[in-house]
Amino acid sequence: MANQNNAEDIKEEIIEEVTNEETNAAEEEPVEIVEEDAETLQAKLAEQQVQIENLAKEKEELNSRFLRAQADFENFKRRSNEEKIQARKFRSQDLVTEVLPVIDNFQRALSVKVESADAENLKQGMEMVLRQLQEALKKEGVEEIEAANQPFDPNLHQAVMQVESSEHESNIIVEVLQAGYTLNGRVVRPAMVKVSS
Repeated sequence: MANQNNAEDIKEEIIEEVTNEETNAAEEEPVEIVEEDAETLQAKLAEQQVQIENLAKEKEELNSRFLRAQADFENFKRRSNEEKIQARKFRSQDLVTEVLPVIDNFQRALSVKVESADAENLKQGMEMVLRQLQEALKKEGVEEIEAANQPFDPNLHQAVMQVESSEHESNIIVEVLQAGYTLNGRVVRPAMVKVSS
């Protein structure tokens, strides 16, 4: 019986040893797995951090490009509107340039003295046509440049003669030889003038 007890004690010791070894092994394995998972998680975290930084840079770059594109579009719209306004203001410039010599010829014809009643009636009819033409041009923004007795301005006047004048100061327009005109503030034709010296 002592042998049997001894055998059972030995058996129990062996079972206890095996159980302890299994428990120790079981305790060590999860620690290794956790350590491996921590390293993997840290690598993944670092990788995700790099991706986040790259996405943030990309977002910033796209935002910057969007703002530049938006500013370019706004500038394009503004320039287009300005060009349309300018085109509307000066659409009739070519026509005005062609009509101005006609007005000059009307004015020359009307400066002739007439003696007969028929000629006077014709002159009055021409004056009406000239007024209508001038009114139509005025509606388009055409204005005659004031020149007589004004200081000479090379932006508005073209001096073709210089004369001595005791009545005028130096550099004053003495006589207008051909009227000048502006279209909405832009000189279409400068006035041809005589200037005092």
